[in-house]
Amino acid sequence: MTNKLWFQTGVGIILALVIIRLFIEVQAIFDPLFIIAQTIFVPLLLGGVLFYLSRPLLRFLQKKQFPKWSIVVIILVLIILVFYLFYAMIGPIVTKQVNSLVNNAPAIIDDVEQYSQYVFDQRERLPASIEEQINQMSGQLGDWASNIGSWVLTFLGSFISGVVSLVLVPFFLIYLLLDHEKFAPFVAGFFKGERRTWIRKTLSDVDHTLQSYIQGQLFVSFLVGVMLLIGYLIIDLDYALLLALIGMVTNVIPFLGPYIAVIPAIIIAVVQDPIMAVYVAIIMLIAQQIESNLITPNVMGNALDVHPLTVITLILAAGNIAGLWGIILAIPVYAVIKTIAKNVYARRQQIRETATKEV
Repeated sequence: MTNKLWFQTGVGIILALVIIRLFIEVQAIFDPLFIIAQTIFVPLLLGGVLFYLSRPLLRFLQKKQFPKWSIVVIILVLIILVFYLFYAMIGPIVTKQVNSLVNNAPAIIDDVEQYSQYVFDQRERLPASIEEQINQMSGQLGDWASNIGSWVLTFLGSFISGVVSLVLVPFFLIYLLLDHEKFAPFVAGFFKGERRTWIRKTLSDVDHTLQSYIQGQLFVSFLVGVMLLIGYLIIDLDYALLLALIGMVTNVIPFLGPYIAVIPAIIIAVVQDPIMAVYVAIIMLIAQQIESNLITPNVMGNALDVHPLTVITLILAAGNIAGLWGIILAIPVYAVIKTIAKNVYARRQQIRETATKEV
């Protein structure tokens, strides 16, 4: 019975739950490690993203037999140049639109309140269930308004700590560029024989999965931002560039990103001209259809192969567990776990076939 897969799986699950329980009981001992991990999480994440984005150039320069330090210097200079050109091209426009939005914020809020009040006034004509939900929302508006101050302070604190942590990003990027090839041999060095070969292959597959996701997702987000910008300029929507940038950033969140991005665009459109909200919704729908049916399949291919229902479930669960970071990281973490699971299953099949042949 101990050789049965279901028995081994059950024992593994029980041991994992026991370990998790023991870890929770002694969690206070690991608080300093959690603090260190939280401090380096964002810089390491951003450094890893920049590393995977610059990896094609890294491999090209390696093939040309450039020295390591010259490769690092070239990549850092190019990254700085790209960010500078990006800021030089859109920075003044975005700054102007942000200032204009801040100045017009009171008028926009008043218009939104008037539209909201109009909807509340018409609630008696709606079905009873919808009327009840609107009444609940109206009761919550005061609580939301009272929490705005604390939200602003929390955001400012997070923003300041984020800016400070950005100083560490170049250091992580430099060490990733210099020593990334040492990681797999270091991990595989703890194993011997065929197991070492399997570890190297698994790490290579995980690396390929992360590279496909990061490069593909950011490129797709960029194309979505360009499509939104073109659409917003065609209908002459106010703050078009700023709203397109918001759409590009939120598209990093799988599935939910486009729906999050359309909310501020529809608010601005309603204030500008109610019919513009319909145009914005049409533009977002067209951009999402092009992205999901044409761009994503051709850019990312079947590297992840995650079912849409799985994506929704993962995002909702990760959002409740870890908030915004959970939503952003749910899909790549799942893809990595899925890659490891596939390799484990393939390894077990190989061992089973080898044992059968020997018998």
